[in-house]
Amino acid sequence: MKHGNGAGRREFLTWVGGTAALTGYSLVVKADELGAPAASTPPARDLRETFDRIAPPADLYQRVQHEPNMRVVELECDFFVAGGGMAGVCAAIAAARNGARVVLAQDRSRLGGNASSEVRMHIVGADVHGGRSGWREGGILEELRLENAVRNPHGAWELWDLILYDKMVSEPHITLLLDSALYAAEVEGGQIREVLVRSDKTEHIYRIRAQYYADCTGDCRLGLEAGATIRTGHEDRQTFGEPLAPETAGPDTLGSSILFTSKDYGRPVLFTPPSWARKITKEQLQHRGTSSWEFGYWWIEWGGQRDAIHDNERIRFELLGIVMGVWDYIKNSGNHPRSENWGMDWVGMIPGKRASRRLDGPHVLTQQDLMGLNGAFEDAVAIGGWPFDDHPATGFDDPTLPPCDQIRIEDIYSIPLRALYSVNVDNLFMAGRNISMSHVAFSSLRVMGTCAAEGQAIGTAAAACLESGFLPKDLVADRGKLQAYRQRLLRDDQTIKDLVNADPLDRARSAAVSASSEIEGSRAQSVTNGLVRDMTGEWRNRWGGGMQEDGAWLELRWERPQTLSHIQLCFDSGFSRQLTLTESKAARKHQIWGPQPETVEDYRIEYRDPGTGGYTVLVEEKGNYQRLRRHRFDPVETDVLRIRVTRTHGAKEARIYEVRCYA
Repeated sequence: MKHGNGAGRREFLTWVGGTAALTGYSLVVKADELGAPAASTPPARDLRETFDRIAPPADLYQRVQHEPNMRVVELECDFFVAGGGMAGVCAAIAAARNGARVVLAQDRSRLGGNASSEVRMHIVGADVHGGRSGWREGGILEELRLENAVRNPHGAWELWDLILYDKMVSEPHITLLLDSALYAAEVEGGQIREVLVRSDKTEHIYRIRAQYYADCTGDCRLGLEAGATIRTGHEDRQTFGEPLAPETAGPDTLGSSILFTSKDYGRPVLFTPPSWARKITKEQLQHRGTSSWEFGYWWIEWGGQRDAIHDNERIRFELLGIVMGVWDYIKNSGNHPRSENWGMDWVGMIPGKRASRRLDGPHVLTQQDLMGLNGAFEDAVAIGGWPFDDHPATGFDDPTLPPCDQIRIEDIYSIPLRALYSVNVDNLFMAGRNISMSHVAFSSLRVMGTCAAEGQAIGTAAAACLESGFLPKDLVADRGKLQAYRQRLLRDDQTIKDLVNADPLDRARSAAVSASSEIEGSRAQSVTNGLVRDMTGEWRNRWGGGMQEDGAWLELRWERPQTLSHIQLCFDSGFSRQLTLTESKAARKHQIWGPQPETVEDYRIEYRDPGTGGYTVLVEEKGNYQRLRRHRFDPVETDVLRIRVTRTHGAKEARIYEVRCYA
């Protein structure tokens, strides 16, 4: 047996002093006690019961011998997720919706990581700020983006935090531990057996046992405690034969940033910098523009030559000094007289970290993989597409260098499952900026849209492994199970390059499809071709039907009656544009905040009784704004299914990408 830097089980039991040192008895909470099985629209859950379990009455606790004020709670689950950034959130939701019992521990009070109100970095990914039109990520991230666009049209960061919180606590199979930091893991036989999580705010120590674990901390904290193989810094050119790698290896990497926001108050606003603010000159900004002030600035970057974890306080201080100095230059240098009425209204206090450690998996992604030079991955489960985006480790301290060096990647690339689990800790997954990759590949893979897609991939993989009793490596080795898992991802609207719906259980694939009309370039039958996105101006993979007075309809017809109890619809949600919460006025100008106009708003689903020939309304939906909708109902037998669209959010035609039907 081995364990990480924290205490293992034996040490922990020594701390609590065995049974003689306990007051009360051990509290074990199983995830199946926390709610009913997850559905696409989770049922209401009594959250108070959950809180009673994670913070039960004082007389039910164990006590820690050398910390008498800390109380011990034991939790059991199928899948434990460390870290509540976009990767961790999507991993937890994906696993829970696929039937796994999940505990997620986040060391802060807010979810979202660098995308939260504490840092306020907008989510980017494969679509590259809309520059690769049509490749916005699908799946859980798209659901969250659409939810935010409707419920938070004024773009308040705190409401985005709340949307993430709502999604998590509304999932019956998720137990959320906020302000709770993982600090130890016990490993036996190459697998994690349990972890310890500490919440000083609530004076709890959680001892959590799971079958599978995920490190979504960014800093590899769970991997570190579990003894997983870790890499840091940057490799030399020879290590992976990467032309973009430097000639020599070293510890340097990308720095961190602190952002700020400001607004026009309509009257003069004075600014006096603190004594420790840096004095900024025009020469220091030769590669850094300051013409827009509402959201600044990703290029205020520092710490690439320091230890991003252990030197965090120094990095915070230096970044705040630069932020204050840059704002002092804008306000008081005389070079920006239009800034007179502008005042800061928020300054981040948490460095937005770009890089620290990375975990090794069976496959290490490299420059060649991202450029498509090594062929396709049989275990591809997510996409990326951000440019190679390296930043000088010197950051703001070297004004002679541009703040970044971006090299476009021509096509989106695939991320294999083998880069998303540990090479030496058998039940440890990872997603986020700490996956298995070289530094060159990291410069593209690190962005949050890509991290979120990885999270959905590992959450679904954990659920698939649970069903089969597999370890991650077994899932990859079993070709049949691997392909079934990838099809499950596709069913959940995960974007996987070149993968087409081949689900043998989908009865829509055998139906003949017709429609009230087909606009030029579209075909009704396209809703069963297995593809769910088009590039700008294309209609190859969706049906578009002109809206008449009574709407438009799409009809599926089978030669023999089918028994159905589940229908899944995939609508158009405007993948041709960017959709991300941002303070940048220039970026928001090209986005639509509210329901996306392409999306179907009102519709109903009807089925024909094969005996009588009469039609019955099965589902009637009003006010939809999501891309993926699932409807479950008592089984019916039918040979004709009709989807009638009666209203869109603005488009002149009804648009549907896919219809799936299940028994």
